[in-house]
Amino acid sequence: MAGIYDFSAQSLAGEHVALKRFEGKVLLIVNTASACGFTPQYNGLQDLHRDLSPRGFAVLGFPCNQFGGQEPGTAAQIEEFCAGKYAITFPMFAKIDVNGDSAHPLFKYLKNEKSGLLGPSIKWNFTKFLVDRSGRVVARHAPTARPESLRREIEALL
Repeated sequence: MAGIYDFSAQSLAGEHVALKRFEGKVLLIVNTASACGFTPQYNGLQDLHRDLSPRGFAVLGFPCNQFGGQEPGTAAQIEEFCAGKYAITFPMFAKIDVNGDSAHPLFKYLKNEKSGLLGPSIKWNFTKFLVDRSGRVVARHAPTARPESLRREIEALL
């Protein structure tokens, strides 16, 4: 059976990134969007990444345009927005689908591992999956869950 480290994705810069690169780290994998009511969560995600990455933590951002067309930009526009407005330093990946037949295999896996309150489908931007150091998906958090509220849960895994 596939595990989290068996997947790969393309970075915003077009680089092939094997998730094996993050083996042994606690991960918070988030589907993001630049024009969403939850977009200010980038601040909290960046704070978590900055504060906890020295202890073996990483946020992984996956832009998605499936919810209200809230991520219409190109990879370059997304990168410019994230760097310019939010000073994002955590890895950002190329825009993907998270639901439907064309959903990225990583998100198919994540949804299979942790279903949401209303089933496996992701309902909106900024759904968060928490992965422990062994690559096990341990929690799924709704878009309304503020990144700061996850700090204690993340620290318990570090």
